[in-house]
Amino acid sequence: EVQLVESGGGLVQAGGSVRLSCAASGFKFDDHAIAWFRQAPGKDREGVLCISSNDDGNQYYLNSVEGRFTMSSDNAENTVYLQMNSLKPEDTAVYYCAEYYLPYITAPAMTSAKDFTSWGQGTQVTVSS
Repeated sequence: EVQLVESGGGLVQAGGSVRLSCAASGFKFDDHAIAWFRQAPGKDREGVLCISSNDDGNQYYLNSVEGRFTMSSDNAENTVYLQMNSLKPEDTAVYYCAEYYLPYITAPAMTSAKDFTSWGQGTQVTVSS
């Protein structure tokens, strides 16, 4: 059974940092790209950034986080991380990691959720002003 479990969310002041983790079981990161999405209150879910299984660099879907958010992976631990720096109140959302059906991904794939085969339960990040 494929399972993704996010952790690390919480309340942080504007300008602060948070690191989210996404631990996977039931599949290997070697075989699947991973992406982070988020959903703010009253808004649709949106893509944030993603990374291919060979960790060849972050692909940003959301321009507003480029330079502030960084994704990394530890394939040996089957865990990906989302380091979020210089947080803003508008970053407040539930953050989800998702498994892509292929090992390689580019940002436009995040336009639709249909090719993401497994999702975590989400972790809340609240940024206070």
